[in-house]
Amino acid sequence: MIDLTSNYAGITLRNPIVIASSGLTNSAKKIEEFASAGAGAVVLKSLFEEQIDSLSASLSQAGDYPEAVDYISEYVKANEIGKYLDLIRETKSRVQIPVIASINCYKSGEWTSYARQIAEAGADAIEVNIMRLEGDIKADASLLIESYASIVSGIVKSVSIPVQVKLAKYFSCLPALIDRLRQVGAAGVTIFNRSYQMDINIETESITGGEVFTTADSLPDTLRYTGILAAKVPQIPISATTGIHDYEAVIKCIMAGASTTQICSAFYQKGAGYVQVLLDGLTQWMEKKKYTSLSEFRGKLKAQDEGDGTQYMRMQFMKYFSNKE
Repeated sequence: MIDLTSNYAGITLRNPIVIASSGLTNSAKKIEEFASAGAGAVVLKSLFEEQIDSLSASLSQAGDYPEAVDYISEYVKANEIGKYLDLIRETKSRVQIPVIASINCYKSGEWTSYARQIAEAGADAIEVNIMRLEGDIKADASLLIESYASIVSGIVKSVSIPVQVKLAKYFSCLPALIDRLRQVGAAGVTIFNRSYQMDINIETESITGGEVFTTADSLPDTLRYTGILAAKVPQIPISATTGIHDYEAVIKCIMAGASTTQICSAFYQKGAGYVQVLLDGLTQWMEKKKYTSLSEFRGKLKAQDEGDGTQYMRMQFMKYFSNKE
């Protein structure tokens, strides 16, 4: 009997296939379709801090009475968070799988009160997506880590449900950052967030958007850092994402040390029915290999506990490329 049960951030999932935060998870109807297809959990479309701030600013024009600005700002925030809470409640009433809320922010502040309301609405966990690409030449890396820790700590202290953190890969020392997040109470981490892809149109000489969806070419970085982090910060579970397009990629992520896999682009391209294709492939592979549970091969190919990530990466390079002429 094959057991696909996985535990991530203190939540038990029936399998490791998680629908990542996206337009696919912005309505209870869409989410119900993925739940019926067999998904293990779902991360709701993010509530964006900038979106709320921008909408507040656009409604608070320069000619308005000064005393009206605060009122408008509070109204907008209450309205946006209200719609998000309704999404949580409706989704929870229609599906039995874990529903993880998503907050996309870049600074600490009122998110603690929002997080409390999200928990009260019934979310099983909160994924905090901290979107910061530091461009200040005077920025101190240690202070950047503490700014992340401050945001996460504030949210963790305000709720009783698990808080996981979604991160981009643009850090010089991810293990140190993630260990610090663990210290302030993060229950899990998701790697990696796919940031806005920029391109340049040389005919119009303007900046344009790049490719929206990932490809399998994005998987190696996800595998590399999953393997390193699973070894260096074993106390915190990892949800791997970016570049996962088939059941083989799901297996690879688990072998590197991931507890779950979050998938988005593949479902945009192939629909909710692709969940079962992934599960069938995973199950058949486990039967062939005579595994009965995910724990039997999770982390089998993570980095060695001794040494460091640099050695892990260099050994792979020397093994496969040193003889190429």
